[in-house]
Amino acid sequence: MKRTYIATLIASMSIVTINSHAIEIYKDDKNSVTVGGFIDARVISTQGETEIVNGVSRINLDFKRQLKNEWQALAFLEWGVNPVGNSDIVYNNRFETVQDEFLYNRLGYVGVIHEKYGRITVGKQWGAWYDVVYNTNYSLVWDGNAAGVYTYNKDDGAVNGTGRGDKVLQYRNNWGNFHIALQTQLKSDDFYTCDIADISRASCQALWDQGNNAAQKVEFNSTYGASLSYYATDELKFTAGVNRGQFEILYAGGRKQSVTDLIYGVGMTYGDFNKPGWYASANINKNENHDTDNLGRLIKEAVGSESLVSYRFDNDIRTFLAYNIFDAGDDYVIQPNFNADPNDVFKRQFAVLGLHYFLGDDTILYIEARKDFSDFSSNDAEQEAQMSQTEDDGIAIGFNYTL
Repeated sequence: MKRTYIATLIASMSIVTINSHAIEIYKDDKNSVTVGGFIDARVISTQGETEIVNGVSRINLDFKRQLKNEWQALAFLEWGVNPVGNSDIVYNNRFETVQDEFLYNRLGYVGVIHEKYGRITVGKQWGAWYDVVYNTNYSLVWDGNAAGVYTYNKDDGAVNGTGRGDKVLQYRNNWGNFHIALQTQLKSDDFYTCDIADISRASCQALWDQGNNAAQKVEFNSTYGASLSYYATDELKFTAGVNRGQFEILYAGGRKQSVTDLIYGVGMTYGDFNKPGWYASANINKNENHDTDNLGRLIKEAVGSESLVSYRFDNDIRTFLAYNIFDAGDDYVIQPNFNADPNDVFKRQFAVLGLHYFLGDDTILYIEARKDFSDFSSNDAEQEAQMSQTEDDGIAIGFNYTL
């Protein structure tokens, strides 16, 4: 019975990898508090610039309280930390690397867990879809942008719940070798988009208010997601999942369009990335109206795939090779987009080669290099240059200190 409870807890918390390194700072008969996270800083050279930047550093607090009838309450709070100050460089990673604030919200949820009935949580948390694809997301610098997690031009997946989803109600449980996650986002968000490059949010809304045809208002409603993981052996795992949302596009000219945001796919993983020996993982997805190109235009349909192969030697050196491709092909932009060329091509494609040296169990000195193979062809030369601006070759050397 105790073994079952531990398995449930590990499965339900498996995507919050930092918890495995948490330090307990308080414990009594019913309550415990642990602190976790890491500090990461790096020197990166890409897009013609070399700078010191933040490596998505974060700190978190994990609370647990024993309740009656074998229930346990839990709460989790995580903040992103920028220890190096603001940086102007923008490269192919998550938005957090260019945050102005020293401290900003990443995760925050509360819930209950039971060895038989599973786990229920409410708040900002990793989505069920992340269970399907997170096993390829281990590059410290250039993590994947093809798995449909960090949507809307590399944001954190908060809007549609595939990444660190906002306003998520989630249920997790496991039966034998199967683990399930079910979730919904109960929300209604309104925002504005414009077919104009480099326009501010306020200016875009002003165009909408003026009735300009280049402006649209988007009403994004609740989303729903589910994932299934099957542990075939201690080393081999299979995953599958889906996430679906619905939103309305209101054009300034009066036209209204209902759009379905959909992603579904499968994954496979062998080994443990943090243990000596071989590790391999791959996933593939099909998505519709789920992401945007590098100009912020909604993509009708695309196929994304991520793969990673790693080997950790006994001398505390880990090497890996990752490959990512997100292919929308041509004629991918929802019409009408008044600055869209029907022959535009969007294919984000790159490889990452990395070497990590473990100075200690949770302290890593690393170097990672990215080679870009993307294709952003367009008959509009200026548009093509803007599309390619955030995708480039690069190299980074950094230090990761995990609590």
